[in-house]
Amino acid sequence: MMHLPVQAPSALEYFAALVADDASLPLLEAAITIAQDEHPGLDPQAVLGDIDAMAARLKRRLPGDASPLQRLRALNRFFFAELGFAGNVNDYYDRRNSYLHEVLISRRGIPITLALLFCELAGQVGLAARGVSFPGHFLIKLRMPQGEVVIDPFNGRSLSREDLDERLAPFRKRQGLEGDFETPLGLFLQAAPARDVLARMLRNLKEIHRTAEDWSRLLAVQQRLVLLLPGSAEELRDRGLTKAELGQSTEAAADLEAYVALRPAADDALALAERADELRRSGSPRLH
Repeated sequence: MMHLPVQAPSALEYFAALVADDASLPLLEAAITIAQDEHPGLDPQAVLGDIDAMAARLKRRLPGDASPLQRLRALNRFFFAELGFAGNVNDYYDRRNSYLHEVLISRRGIPITLALLFCELAGQVGLAARGVSFPGHFLIKLRMPQGEVVIDPFNGRSLSREDLDERLAPFRKRQGLEGDFETPLGLFLQAAPARDVLARMLRNLKEIHRTAEDWSRLLAVQQRLVLLLPGSAEELRDRGLTKAELGQSTEAAADLEAYVALRPAADDALALAERADELRRSGSPRLH
C-alpha cells in the first residue's frame, strides 16, 4: 500500500485552524504564530514549552496553601524584578515587540505581549487574570478575594480607580464621553475576548508596517486579519489596497469589489469601485 506524504499546513492555514472557533481558540498559541510570517521555522509548541518551564519555576516556590495575594506578589516579583520583563521604552515601535518568542528572549515588549505572558503565568499558579483592551494601553485585570486588581503590564504597577480615570480622560474628551454622556469606567475594564486580543496585536503590526510602507510585511498581516475577522469589510478593503501597492492588480480589484458590495453606502465606495476598475484594466493581458 502506497503512503502519500502528508503536507504540513502553511503558516496561514495553521493560524486559520487555530482561530476558526471562538469556543476553542487557543489565544497564546495563536499569538505566538503571528511571528511565523517573519520566522517561518518557528515552532510554537517549543515556545509554549519555554513558557511552561518558566511557570514551573514559579510554582515550585509557592506553598500549596499560598493565598491569592501571596501568589500575585510572588508572580510580580518573579516576572518584573527577577526575570526583568518591562516595556520597550527605547524602541516601542519595533515589530519584534509583537513577537512573543522575541519578547521571551529580550524581556522587552509592548503592553499586549507582556500581558499575554503575565496572564499565562498567572493562570498556571491559580490566579484568574485577563487582558483588558483599555483605550491606548492594554492592561491586566485579576479577580481577587478582596476585589479586582488592575495592573499595568509595562511596569507591574497596580492602578487605582483615580489612575484609570486619569488615563481615560483624554479618550473620553476626544470621543465626547464627558458630562451627561460619561461612560462608566467598568465598561472600559471588560475582559477582552481572545479574537479581539489577536486583532489588536495584528493592528499594532499593521500600523508599524503601513507607516514604514513595508507592503510585503503589511500584506502578511492583512492576510491574518481577514482570516481572523471574516466579517470585517474594512480589513478586506485594506488588503486590497496593500495588494495594489505590490502590483497584484487582479487580486487587489477582487478585494476592493468585495468591499464595495458589502459597504455600498460607504463614503469611499465610489472611489474604490473606480480604483477596482482601473486595477482590472491594468491587470488585463494586452492583445498583440
